[in-house]
Amino acid sequence: MADTADTTGRPPGADTALVLGAGGLTGVGWEIGMLYGLAESGVDLSTADLVVGSSAGAMVGAQLLSGRLSFGELYERQLAAPPGGGTAAGITPGLFIRYARAVLGSHSPEEYGRRLGRIALDALEKGRTPTPGERRAVIAERLLSDEWPARPLLVTAVDALTGALRAFDRASGAPVVDAVAASCAVPGHWPPVTIGGRAWIDGGVHSAANAHLATGYRRVVVLAPSTLGNRVVVSPAAQAAELSAGGARTCVVTPSAAARKAFGRNSLDPAARAAAARAGRDQAADEARTVAAVWQP
Repeated sequence: MADTADTTGRPPGADTALVLGAGGLTGVGWEIGMLYGLAESGVDLSTADLVVGSSAGAMVGAQLLSGRLSFGELYERQLAAPPGGGTAAGITPGLFIRYARAVLGSHSPEEYGRRLGRIALDALEKGRTPTPGERRAVIAERLLSDEWPARPLLVTAVDALTGALRAFDRASGAPVVDAVAASCAVPGHWPPVTIGGRAWIDGGVHSAANAHLATGYRRVVVLAPSTLGNRVVVSPAAQAAELSAGGARTCVVTPSAAARKAFGRNSLDPAARAAAARAGRDQAADEARTVAAVWQP
């Protein structure tokens, strides 16, 4: 009997979901290195029926599904200087303290999102971030296409005023460049992005992976450069456990000790991107069997 649509919104016949989590520029490098290394081991995650991307994962997902470059070519781009330049300035101690206070003062991901939204809007108003136009130009140069891929891609972002999570897709009406820029808009570091008259910030604010968006898919692989979880932000591991409890086969891959060392202390430093990519490719050989057990029927 043919599959029919279910209450989760999973299309008929769809089975596999790839979740690409947040993690800055080093997260981009590690995820692409991991994808390349897994492909070299015979596990091709680009066949996913759904890709969910948050922050770094949004950039990787859009590049992966563009079909413009092979795994190897995507990997080689990580070893070169990043197009559009880059800044090694990361989260300052003062900004980190404001993040910590936001966590302690919040009781839900939405409240936390509102608090970080205020930080983002305040930084933009006071000229502490690049202009939205400057940032958009950088994202556009790093993406391989200004069109949404034909394959299903969800790009997450958080409403700066309400703290609500939204997943943008091809049907949302938002340009893919704007959706990815919003998903990568680290509060206080990069400017919020206006889509549909509303300001949006980093999708990783709600969750480091947002793996819950893969609910209903039977086989789910999560690549999570950040394992963050706290009193208001649900960790990738906890989200995967909920998917497993619902009957899915899941696998969460997080950076090895060698990869974490390659990342350094600043995930937004473009100089660390190449080392992170190499670490991801090296780690993939150790993860391939576990990932294949979930991915392959």
